Amino acid sequence: MEGTNPVNKKLAVALSGGAVLVLALSGCSSDDGNKELDAWAKQVCDAVKPQAQKIEAANAAIQKETSDNSTPEAVQKTDAQAFQDMADAYKAIGAAVNTAGAPNVDDGETKKTNAVKELNDIATSYAGLKKQVDELDTKDQAKFADGLKGVATQLDKLSQSGNDALKALEEGDVGKAMSEQESCKSTTVSPSASSAAG
Repeated sequence: MEGTNPVNKKLAVALSGGAVLVLALSGCSSDDGNKELDAWAKQVCDAVKPQAQKIEAANAAIQKETSDNSTPEAVQKTDAQAFQDMADAYKAIGAAVNTAGAPNVDDGETKKTNAVKELNDIATSYAGLKKQVDELDTKDQAKFADGLKGVATQLDKLSQSGNDALKALEEGDVGKAMSEQESCKSTTVSPSASSAAG
């Protein structure tokens, strides 16, 4: 019986979209920014790096659960833990941006406030998804698969809103300053969603 597997595969593909958004913090081409902005970028990038790794690990755990023919119980346990980790990571990134303060650019305060709000909203959404996965009925495979489908749909939306939040923060000089930081450069990871394409 196929059961959960195809649905969890859909979940993994949706998730990899979400993981990429933090890793997008490595920005575009660089030129000389101002010192204050460079210091801001370093502070944020250094804080983001471990959280991006946490998100990547959570994503990888769900990918792995997809490739094994796992029981609903195992899928539930892994997915719930992954969503919890992601919620914690986004919350920590929001806190890091908040602590760093506004970047030294036009509308820096607005960009910071919006990004922090979005990151916290994403953290809350992942916490909600964890609760949803916790409450799925693992005894009934069809119901469980249906429930996971709903979670995957929400994930798609979630990864899109996260992308928008960080895109706004990374426009112009902020993105350039971030792209010069070692900790942001080394965070770039290509999504492993392609492995699900078989």
